[in-house]
Amino acid sequence: VSQNPAGTVRPLAAHAAASVFDDGTRQLAVLIPGADPAAPAGVAVFGPGQLAPRVIALPGPATALTSDGHGNAYLAARGGYVVLDLTGGHARQVNVADSAGVDFTAIARRADGKVMLGSADGAVYTVGSPSGGTAPVQNRTKIFARVDGLVTQGNTTVVLDRGQTSVTTIGPDGRVAQSLRAGAGATTMVADPAGRVLVADTRGDELLVYGVDPLILRQAYPVRQAPYGLAGSRDLAWVSQTASNTVIGYDLATGIPVEKVRYPTVQQPNSLAFDEASDTLYVVSGSGAGVQVIERAAGTR
Repeated sequence: VSQNPAGTVRPLAAHAAASVFDDGTRQLAVLIPGADPAAPAGVAVFGPGQLAPRVIALPGPATALTSDGHGNAYLAARGGYVVLDLTGGHARQVNVADSAGVDFTAIARRADGKVMLGSADGAVYTVGSPSGGTAPVQNRTKIFARVDGLVTQGNTTVVLDRGQTSVTTIGPDGRVAQSLRAGAGATTMVADPAGRVLVADTRGDELLVYGVDPLILRQAYPVRQAPYGLAGSRDLAWVSQTASNTVIGYDLATGIPVEKVRYPTVQQPNSLAFDEASDTLYVVSGSGAGVQVIERAAGTR
């Protein structure tokens, strides 16, 4: 780290894999992988203030994380997914029908509440409401090398495949709509409140901004120093530079991203999350350097 991180840093020694801010409970959830791929994962939950996080043990390994915005986190797991009550700390495994041996690697929730899952062997599953601990598969599409990320805008799902460096939309019916190549080496993807999808092209040093209906590349903007972590917000798109331990907020409103703010970060700023209500940016280290809290980050409140 070349400069002291902006804001405050809350200790978290673990090598965090993902993070999400839950608006309903005003809590940050951070996925902590197990010591080895077969070991159970945990979720560190940070509430307001300087208290140490609660760490909730999960029933098994987990690879990806999302939230419903109302107090529940959803995690991709082998054979299904886990629903975690962030307030009570209760974790519940949901098995996906006929998928006991499937390694799920990505998860998202649609506006209608349906869970979307992606697998290591390149399939996307539309999953129905669980009954008796098992959720039915309503649609399965296998055209990818591997599903590395899923996000949703409404009931449209966007798939990131790092191996093919592509983004693909899947419509509400579970069928593939459109597919585009994404830069030279896309690695991460988030949805933003304005209906866009942001993609970090780490190899190509670019921020890619897509519209989803139809899928179209709206903006491609150079971001040096290995862009990786992403978060969307009403005012700014946030991008971390992992080679320089920096995070930048860009205004996308004019059609060309305009840098508005930048902050020095914790080491290896792999994961970002944003609290819209308080204008707080969370920067989560992938190397055990903690969780950075930058209040009034966009400077608009």
